[in-house]
Amino acid sequence: MRKLTRHAQAPEKLPTRQGLGLDVHPMVFVLSVGLIVPLVVLSLWAPESAQATMLSFRGWVLSRFHGLFMVSVNLFVLLCLMLVLLPIGRIRLGGEACAPEFSRLSWFAMLFAAGMGIGLMFFSVAEPLAHYTDWFGTPFNAEPRTPAAADLAMSATLFHWGMHAWAIYAVMGLALAFASFNRGLPFLVRSTLHPVLGRFTWRWPGDLVDVLGVLATVFGIATSLAFGAQQAAGGIGFLSGIGHGFSIQMGVIAIIGAVAATSVVLGVRRGIRVLSNFNMGLAAILALFVLLAGPTAYLAGEFLDSLGLYFRDIFRLSNWIGREDRSWYEGWTVFYWAWWISWSPFVGMFIARISRGRTVREFVVAVLLVPTLVSIIWMSVFGGTALLQAQNGIGPLSAGLGEVELAMFQMLQQMPWGGITSICAVVLVITFFITSADSGSLVLSSISAGGQLRTPVPQRLLWVTLSVLIAVVMLSLGGSESLTAMQSGAISSGLPLTMILVLMGVALLSDLYRWRREHPGTPRGRDAEPSGQP
Repeated sequence: MRKLTRHAQAPEKLPTRQGLGLDVHPMVFVLSVGLIVPLVVLSLWAPESAQATMLSFRGWVLSRFHGLFMVSVNLFVLLCLMLVLLPIGRIRLGGEACAPEFSRLSWFAMLFAAGMGIGLMFFSVAEPLAHYTDWFGTPFNAEPRTPAAADLAMSATLFHWGMHAWAIYAVMGLALAFASFNRGLPFLVRSTLHPVLGRFTWRWPGDLVDVLGVLATVFGIATSLAFGAQQAAGGIGFLSGIGHGFSIQMGVIAIIGAVAATSVVLGVRRGIRVLSNFNMGLAAILALFVLLAGPTAYLAGEFLDSLGLYFRDIFRLSNWIGREDRSWYEGWTVFYWAWWISWSPFVGMFIARISRGRTVREFVVAVLLVPTLVSIIWMSVFGGTALLQAQNGIGPLSAGLGEVELAMFQMLQQMPWGGITSICAVVLVITFFITSADSGSLVLSSISAGGQLRTPVPQRLLWVTLSVLIAVVMLSLGGSESLTAMQSGAISSGLPLTMILVLMGVALLSDLYRWRREHPGTPRGRDAEPSGQP
């Protein structure tokens, strides 16, 4: 393929050094590992002090900068909608002759598996129930366990997992894909800021941006691995009656680590793609079973009601001025925005990695609207069933939310074939975490290798191993409390990343228009498909 336009004085990849089977950018790799290891050691040496510090800092970030998070994420949604409607949406990632690498079905599956698949397993039952029963406040201080609380529980849950969340990933992913595939820049977070930083992109400011991306990704993946191990172990213990203690959690972590390591060795096409397709197939079967075995007519109506509630409440849930439900708003909405932003380097880079050949419009529609629709369907089925059980006094959920990791299994046990469906849920939890771990390791390996897409296998295995070891350390230090503290550290990284994303959005919009001026042959009618389209 012909060489695409590149920015002046921009390298195709940053200089690296080889040794011990690794190929790393010295500054980014050494600085990242040099910060990760002391943080983990500090947690081992003084766990209570480390937890208190991280939790306090998280509270400060969420309370002081809640407006920044809300305004920024609202702007990301508006930017994405603009890109769908504007003529620059016809620009193709990689150039007009570039064909997509993956079929649309596999592409959608990988988008979802790397993004929020595991979160939907964890929170699709727990979050609506939490909002309905006042587990940690209610939206707009609604009276708990009332019809109004049930409606707001669904609309708030969908708001947290809908367009706003995916807009964050879309901005990061699209900016990186365009910078790398169209401008020929290294596959790094810093490359998206080249229109703003200029030559400083390749100096220490750019190094700091990439290091921040590594830290947020490592601790985000490690925390999610540990939470996933707790949920899977909880499901195993719930089904078998043997409990879900540390030894069971370590067994789950070992399985996740082993399969994830195998998957990263196989690569994207033979590893992550196959697992993602399996995940989405099994998830579709589980959702269809719950729909048909449960109150089908009610759940079908719940989907339509949830869709209406989502658009009814989206504007007031997006508001940050004069909120009377400040505790709920900061503890849920602002928390989620910071959490998704902290995950944006990982998820955004992986989405970019698999999206070469798509148009800007196709990319945004797929990343923003398709997952939002799937989330609404999933939440309506599982969250709607959980709320119905709670409202009608069916099973343990009627008493409210107890152990979050058991909520899904408690709901499934009140339905036919509860044991079989719970086993399917355990398998889904594990495989969704595997796809998150191995896609994360590919991203970390690329960042630490100066922006290379193809990195040595030992390097990918190193990042998988490091993420698993951090998860083990967190679980050994006290389970949920340690994980919450580590999650707080990752969330706090959302503050600087928010500022980076805002600059990234400005740079992306200006560079897309510049590209269109430089390439007047960009199709102006319907998006033309290149030859070789799967």
